[in-house]
Amino acid sequence: MVIKVFLASSSGSTAIKKKQQDVVAFLEALKVDYTELDIACSEQNRMWMRQNVPEEKKPSNGIPLPPQIFNEESYCGDYDTFFDAKEDNTVYAFLGLPPPPGSKEAQEEEDEEQEEEDLHSQEEEELQQLEDQDERSSEEEEEEAELEEAEEKAE
Repeated sequence: MVIKVFLASSSGSTAIKKKQQDVVAFLEALKVDYTELDIACSEQNRMWMRQNVPEEKKPSNGIPLPPQIFNEESYCGDYDTFFDAKEDNTVYAFLGLPPPPGSKEAQEEEDEEQEEEDLHSQEEEELQQLEDQDERSSEEEEEEAELEEAEEKAE
């Protein structure tokens, strides 16, 4: 899976340049494989990006600005959603990639799986206790019925 980052190499906006640099620098720091696709030099890249950003994610003017991030053909998000994922330590999930072993995101995933496993074990244990209790109750009822039967015969 290749992450695609749509950028504008000749943007006049310093805000856009900073956002693009932030995304690229962070992906490099994480050693994530990515490809930069320039929308300033390639009409094909610009059109593909514009067509593949979901309508609900486009700004009111309908033209999404770079950087836009995709995992192959799947839309991940823009700079704001990338920034939120970075702040929440969920960048790998945002990118649709498995977190590397030992990463904070992987540890959180393992912790969640362990909690689910523990909860499942606890539920199974409680179910077993209820079944055992029902079994004992049934046995006690049978013994009572046998005792009553024996008492009736003795009378």
